[in-house]
Order: sequence, then structure tokens, then C-alpha cells
Amino acid sequence: MFRFIHSSDLHLGKPYGQMPEDIRGNLTEARFAKIEALLDLAEREGATHILLAGDTFDAETPSDKTRRQAIRAMARDSGIRWVIIPGNHDSLAADELWRTLASEAPENVTLALEAQPMALADGVMLLPAPCPARRSGRDLGAWMDEAATPEGTLRIGLAHGGVQSFAEDGSADTLAPDRAARAGLDYLALGDWHGQMQVEPRTWYSGTPEADQFKHAGRAGALVVTLTGSGALPQIQAADTGEYLWQSHDLSVTPGTDAAAQAAALLPPEAERRKALLRFNLSGRIDPAGRGALIAALQQSAPDFAFLDWRERDLRVEYDAEDLDQIDQGGVLRAAAETLRAEADDADLSAADRAIARRALNRLYGYAVEAP
Repeated sequence: MFRFIHSSDLHLGKPYGQMPEDIRGNLTEARFAKIEALLDLAEREGATHILLAGDTFDAETPSDKTRRQAIRAMARDSGIRWVIIPGNHDSLAADELWRTLASEAPENVTLALEAQPMALADGVMLLPAPCPARRSGRDLGAWMDEAATPEGTLRIGLAHGGVQSFAEDGSADTLAPDRAARAGLDYLALGDWHGQMQVEPRTWYSGTPEADQFKHAGRAGALVVTLTGSGALPQIQAADTGEYLWQSHDLSVTPGTDAAAQAAALLPPEAERRKALLRFNLSGRIDPAGRGALIAALQQSAPDFAFLDWRERDLRVEYDAEDLDQIDQGGVLRAAAETLRAEADDADLSAADRAIARRALNRLYGYAVEAP
């Protein structure tokens, strides 16, 4: 039996520039804490190795502090061996990074920088596919098909890139989805896709151990993989490692419904909110009073969360004469409101211009109803 932890995409040093300044440091530190979390998981599950399938660092030039502290954190338990391959974010093109890591790495950290078999343990061989550059334009796992290993040896592939449409973005290389069968692999550990995903029984994406976007549902984690013998299917156990919960909700509303109550029903328990990032994608049709109540409810809840925002791009606010009367029954403001409503409904205008008119009308209505 051979048991190991499969993880990837730590993206150490990720700056989270799209997030508010007051939370960026916490999110960056949470990623670093995953080194300890993976070690704890390996110790708890009796795993002897942690395989990182690329993008250990967020960039090819991480700070000295990020690099040095990561390597030293991995050395905490000398009985657990880390094996790291370059991904598309920290590819082999970063000569200085990998040269420095090689000089600093403790004995239990192995950098798999060449596409050639390496022994992990007696009867266990690793076939790594390091990324030579951000885009290589080829299937980096193809060499595994012809890689020779001793008879009866467990064969584990380690690669970073997209399989068909599973690529996280357009920058990764495309890997054959049936590579495990072609190369006689007992398991193929993949990185790049930030959510856990089974491609086929022997091929998995571990996902990132700490969520970093709203794209993937559920908590982030790693995979505990147990191989019981050459030819036997791997035993896969998913384990939670994420500190922050990222959730995205599509909320479709209609006039006359209590949109604020609908949103409240989707909020996580209060005990989880401090470490939760939440986004509402609002759509459908709503009256201005309903929109006002909905936005007010979201604004009231926002301080409970690490982050909470909403998007109104697909939400249409329907104004009638009574609504416009609340802005003004005549004069300049009423004329402006009528003009904005006409522009918001004008099919001859671009979608962007119509959206600007809707936002302006919503703002004007908000000012009017809030005025003493």
C-alpha cells in the first residue's frame, strides 16, 4: 500500500488585488497556512508524501519572504516528503526561482524539474511533467506513455494543465483525458483546475487547498490517495482544508416577491460569516421599493462577512408613474427621470448605455425616497 496527499495550486503570495484592502492580507496568509494544513492531513492519514501538481507560487518571482518561509514550513516533519513540479504560474522559465529553491530545499522537499521517472518509495515510481513555460503548446504528459519502469511498479503521473474544457484559463497546456490508460498509470495527479474534479477513476484534479474565487462551489480541500497494488483502482478520500468559504448565489426575483427574504434565506449561519465571502448575482424583474429593500438588507448584512457584494447587471427595475411621482411630480427631476426610463428601455441603445441609465435612475429614486 502507498498513501499520499494530492494537492496543487497553493498560489503562495497571491495578492488578491480585486478584494478590499482590509481583507487581502488575511486571504494571502490563509493560503500560506495550507502548508501546515497539508502536513496535518498527511500525519493524520498516515501519508508519507505530499505531491504538489504545480502553481505552488502565484508568480515566477515570489518575494524572498514567501519562498523562504514556504520551504521552511515544509520542513516541519522530516518524515513526510514533498514533491513539487512547476506549473504555468511558476514555470521552469523562472530559472532563478528554481535554482534558489534547489539550494534552499531541505532533504524532505524534492523538486521534480525533469520529465523522467523518479523513485518515491520501493515499488513506487513518479512520472512528473513540469511546465517548461507558461504556454508550451503541447501535451506535457505524452512522454509518460513510453516511460519504462520496473515490472509491477506503481506508476503515478504528476502534471499541470487543462483536460479538454477543464482548463482554469487559456494559459495552461492541454492534457489527454485518457493519459492514465495510455501510459499505464495507477493514478494521475493533476493541477490547474481550482475545484476538485474526477476526470476518470484514475485521474483527478485535487483543486486548490484554499479557495480563491467564486467559480467553484463548496469548501476547498485536498485528496488522500491510497494505492493498494499495480492495476487496482485508487482509493480517493476528499478532505476539507479551506479556511474561507466562497459562495456565489444566483438570485432571480419577480415583482411582488420579498426579494430581501429570499436573499436572507441564502445566507450561511452566523457562526460561519466572519470567514465567508459571498456574492449575489441578481436577475429578474423588481419594483423600485423591492430593490431598495433588497439592497438595504444586503448592506445591513455585509459587515458580518469577510466580504459580501452583489451584481445587478441582469436585474431590471420596473418603474411606473407612481414610482416616478416619488422622485418628483413635475419639473427638472421628473423630466430627468422620464428621460432615464426611456433610455433604459431603448433597444436602439447599447446594453452598456441602457445599464448606465438604469443605474442612474435607481440612484435618483434612492435619493428621492431617502430625502427628509
